[in-house]
Amino acid sequence: MTKPLLLHTTITTLVLISSLTTVLSSTFTLTNQCTYPIWTGLLSGAGTAPLPTTGFPLQPSQSNAVEIPPGWSGRIWGRTLCSTDATGRFSCVTGDCGSGTVECNGAGAAPPTTLAEFTLNGANGMDFYDVSLVDGYNLPMTVLPQGGTGGCNITGCFTDLNLNCPSELRLTGASDGGGSVACRSACEAFADPKYCCSGAYSTPQTCSPSSYSRYFKTACPTAYSYAYDDGTSTFTCSNANYVVTFCPTPANSRKTTGLDQSTQDNGSGSLAKDFNMVIAFILMIVLRL
Repeated sequence: MTKPLLLHTTITTLVLISSLTTVLSSTFTLTNQCTYPIWTGLLSGAGTAPLPTTGFPLQPSQSNAVEIPPGWSGRIWGRTLCSTDATGRFSCVTGDCGSGTVECNGAGAAPPTTLAEFTLNGANGMDFYDVSLVDGYNLPMTVLPQGGTGGCNITGCFTDLNLNCPSELRLTGASDGGGSVACRSACEAFADPKYCCSGAYSTPQTCSPSSYSRYFKTACPTAYSYAYDDGTSTFTCSNANYVVTFCPTPANSRKTTGLDQSTQDNGSGSLAKDFNMVIAFILMIVLRL
């Protein structure tokens, strides 16, 4: 085989190998560190492949892994104070998706609810992720990438915002002694365009943070606090798996859990690095022929 033909064949093979790294699924591990049970909710975005599950219970200290297909976008959240009535209908005081069952079956979360939002393999092959309080708050939640490349920062909210939620934003529950079980957004509480970034306030120039969104932002600096809070709230990573933790503690940082990017040697991110090393090695050999 002549050198040009060998080089062409090798490059074609490498392109095929490299393309495999972009179609790998991701593993999302959902973990409940709350002292009470929660029920997860998962919603796929429009035009996105459905997931094998759209909701399941997690007891305290329990985790469950879900395989997420390439290119998936959607939301993940936790539901609290859930029960089944005499007719068999399942419902939750916070985060309810209205399906009447543990599975949400394509329905989203009723606010106020803390949301983890994802777009996998988006622009330039990057994953985009955030934790949003734009629709209010019901649970502390963090997102931690594992094994990826790029920024791959942990994001979310460690703080229980229900404790000091402004009285006008509080959602109270009868079963909780009248205490705050969730903290509504100002948009939901007042339906005012200036809080909803709608109407005359529908651009970044006309919609500014309010005292209410600042309450969320001060407590949770990396979470979305209002619609145009992009600069400090959207994060990117590539070829990663993700851990979504409900009721995390500050101790569950990348450093203390042994998930520092420099020490991770498994997951899809590591696999991508291995492929790159193999590709570089083969090219070096071919070019020397």
